[in-house]
Amino acid sequence: MSKNRSEWSSRTGFVLAAIGSAVGLGNIWRFPYTAASNGGGAFLIPYLVALLTAGIPILILEFAMGHRVKLSAPGAFKKLNKKYEVLGWFQTLITFFISTYYVVIAAWAMSYAAFALKKAWGQDPEGFLFNNYLQLTDSPLHLGGINTKILIPLLIVWGINYIVLKLGIKDGLEKANKIFMPLLVISLLIIVVRGVTLPGAVDGLQYFFQPDFSKLSDPKVWLAAYGQIFYSLSICFSIMLAYSSYLPEDSDIVNNAFITALGNCSFSLISGIGVFSILGYMAYSQGVGVAEVSSAGVGLAFVVFPKAINALPGISSTIVGVTFFMSLIFAGLSSTISIMEPITAAISDKFNVTRKQALVRFIALAAPLSLIVATKGGLYVLDVVDYSTNQYGIIIAGIIELVILGWFFNTESIREYANNLSDFGVGKWWTICIRIASIILSVMLILKIVNEVKSPYGGYSWTVLGIYGVGVMAAMIIGAFVLTAKKGSQKFEESIATDPLGREI
Repeated sequence: MSKNRSEWSSRTGFVLAAIGSAVGLGNIWRFPYTAASNGGGAFLIPYLVALLTAGIPILILEFAMGHRVKLSAPGAFKKLNKKYEVLGWFQTLITFFISTYYVVIAAWAMSYAAFALKKAWGQDPEGFLFNNYLQLTDSPLHLGGINTKILIPLLIVWGINYIVLKLGIKDGLEKANKIFMPLLVISLLIIVVRGVTLPGAVDGLQYFFQPDFSKLSDPKVWLAAYGQIFYSLSICFSIMLAYSSYLPEDSDIVNNAFITALGNCSFSLISGIGVFSILGYMAYSQGVGVAEVSSAGVGLAFVVFPKAINALPGISSTIVGVTFFMSLIFAGLSSTISIMEPITAAISDKFNVTRKQALVRFIALAAPLSLIVATKGGLYVLDVVDYSTNQYGIIIAGIIELVILGWFFNTESIREYANNLSDFGVGKWWTICIRIASIILSVMLILKIVNEVKSPYGGYSWTVLGIYGVGVMAAMIIGAFVLTAKKGSQKFEESIATDPLGREI
């Protein structure tokens, strides 16, 4: 299996792709608000602890596994034990469902980059988004047909992803990330430079960074930090296993993990500086507190930021507006490409079909599903599916992965493998961290379920949460068992039978 497998041409290519996967929309619209609302500068303490005790150790684990077995998630877990292949497919199907709505968000950003040229959202960005652009229906159960305003940019996003993935690892993924990542960084730096020079920027940055150390005694703040790390590093849902399976034989596992994790976290901090300096100016111009104008998610990107752009003086409003939404496009494309890669790799690995054939099979299923999110009621679907996949799917997949690898297998063999390839190694603390991370994720899941029973997410009815949330989770689980039951190619089965990874304790 590994002899004819594609490889990254350089460490730079792999690291840019890995960071491109980790760096996404969540860094821009989720991290700043999460940090500000969980202790500001004090939040950086649990955030760094989470990075060192969970983020980096799990990246090392997945980089080492992928590099050693040269297979995507289903094959990697099947090498541990044949019955664990289902976990690999469960993780792969998480990325599958995420891909169906991430492409739509990227399409929105594409539309808004054009809108920013003339500030087409007018003086009421909220009304423009929900009524004019999304044409949002009055009920989550009323989809209202395809929104033609989204359809064309959505087709463009699918086309870009198809072309990049069809070209392969070196000519597609690697070259795309060498373009998208520098452009994303440049775009963000333009926003930061303009933002910090505006009146009121200091107030925004103070809100972002001012430490509230009393928050450190709140378990929810620590759980928020660990949740942000898992959310932003693309761990425990097949992406990093697939990416690392393309690493050359002499790759430095530990160093690559540190570079990827620190690069992602640095980007999050820079995003926070850019976002909150401009929100500080917006608050200053309106004579209100920063907390009153701050938000997260879709509201920050497509409502709050257009309002802030409206408040900017002169030509800088157009420059910042176009630049901000271009950064969302680059972040969205780097994320969608990375999300689609492990699905394509998993299909190609198991059924021994060409990359193009695997890609066509994936798009034939995913593209029609993305049209549901492109309906006039699609925002409701996106919101619930995003919540269920990220807040439940990834956590459940992470718990199972870390329990299996941390408690029931000889994790030391993986540590030794990674250390032998690396300029500097990790000690036995690494194994302890893997085990602790499984406990922390379990606590997060239990607390989340308890809170959900008391107060259903987003005020949605249980019917809506059942159809779009539980329904998607059920589809992942059933699909994972169906794909596991399908017989793989002879080449796939032979690769599983040789060189088993680790051993059960």
